Amino acid sequence: MRFRLPEERPAEPPTGYKIAYPVLSHDGTRAGFTGVSLGGALPYGVVADAACVYGLRHRAPHRRCDCGFHCVHDRATAEALLCTAEHRAAVLLEVAVLGAYIRFERGFRSARQRVRTATVGSCACGAPAVALADAGWGRPGRRALAPSCAACVRARTSVSLASFARLAGDGLRVLAAPAGRAGVEASADSLGVPELIAEAALLQARLDWFQTQLARLGEAGPGGGR
Repeated sequence: MRFRLPEERPAEPPTGYKIAYPVLSHDGTRAGFTGVSLGGALPYGVVADAACVYGLRHRAPHRRCDCGFHCVHDRATAEALLCTAEHRAAVLLEVAVLGAYIRFERGFRSARQRVRTATVGSCACGAPAVALADAGWGRPGRRALAPSCAACVRARTSVSLASFARLAGDGLRVLAAPAGRAGVEASADSLGVPELIAEAALLQARLDWFQTQLARLGEAGPGGGR
């Protein structure tokens, strides 16, 4: 005898939480995310359909496979994953669970999802993040990004939080969540005073870095390289 799971038909899509790494296309025109474990090889956009990570042709999520977008019910459970050393640079995502899904005790595995909000943690130095900068690794065609403050960006490839939201599209909201303070929203639709201040700080930090490099070249003089 085969037991069938009860079907759910919610009036609104369920909400889930997960962590992921922000990524930027090699040409800097598109932004998205990549998973931290099983689905890490398959970057996805704000709105995306799941595919079987093993290359099988069944629809995701399949009851006898691990495919599908994974998320948990509780925000605190997802935030706890950010405590591990390998996930410190990941961001917290709030997602809408779309399409067919399988409900588990602690979360969902779904056929489709929409990322509503991405919450960015602090820079590795502990300062509030104003940008997402090259993390030093990536996937084919995708450069992984990590939270960065204005002082730590230097000459690395980077985008402000508002720019990342704009490149990702589909109404994504990006929040900077410094420790002990409420998150500051950066969206693709508008820039408020906090976002403009962050943009200015990022540009000033880059200018300061380039001026320092030029000063060093000037001190070395024409023969400084010999």
